[in-house]
Amino acid sequence: MFGLDKLLKSKTDYRSIMKNGAVLIDVRTAAEFAEGHIPGSKNICLDQINGRIKEIQQFNKPVITCCRSGARSAVANRFLKRAGIESFNGGAWNKLQKQLL
Repeated sequence: MFGLDKLLKSKTDYRSIMKNGAVLIDVRTAAEFAEGHIPGSKNICLDQINGRIKEIQQFNKPVITCCRSGARSAVANRFLKRAGIESFNGGAWNKLQKQLL
């Protein structure tokens, strides 16, 4: 049943979220980010997210997280939501980039 439920859920419209001013945070390491990233995204490594919550809150905008596969961005997304930040897990950066085109 879980697989069917997942398929029936509507997909998040990341393009609309970005058009409404969201901030894109890539939580990969600086080296991974340097190898390729979505233009305009901010690189805040997963291990720095908790220490930069106040900075991210000051954006006063929704946040979309991304990484290489979606695992680290999911963890970052949970941290941000717990801090009261409207956050969405965009998953793998290269797949998200295609969705934003």
